[in-house]
Amino acid sequence: MHLAQVNIAEMIAPIDSPVMADFVNNLDRINAMAEQSNGFVWRLKGDEGNATAIRVFDYDFLIINMSVWEDIDTLFDFTYKTAHVEILKRKKEWFQRMPKMHMAFWYVEKGHTPTPDEAKERLNYIREHGETPYAFTFKGGFTIENLKNFK
Repeated sequence: MHLAQVNIAEMIAPIDSPVMADFVNNLDRINAMAEQSNGFVWRLKGDEGNATAIRVFDYDFLIINMSVWEDIDTLFDFTYKTAHVEILKRKKEWFQRMPKMHMAFWYVEKGHTPTPDEAKERLNYIREHGETPYAFTFKGGFTIENLKNFK
């Protein structure tokens, strides 16, 4: 099994605005870092090399990020132990505070590429039911090993 993740963010301005410029200017660097990271498997991207132009929701200011990792530890390491964390610390400069859960993780079979529709389903689930093995976050602690207790 591999770990899929989705996170969404509501931009405070259009993607091509000066407000979003520093975020956009860091996308290629951070995405390349992700792809070179230990445990990286796949990420959602359009023709421009990122997912900012992919419209999954009916609201143009809502952007999506999806990826697949070998496990929760490799995703955690990329998220919090690389230069990605510096961008994460600046999210208030570019994004609204999300009143509902904006991320979800779930396990997929190796070789499966999750779709944006699957991601939306997992987000809706975690918003409705909270963290379970079906949709969770880092806080949920649902590793492959402890999921055996839920079967």
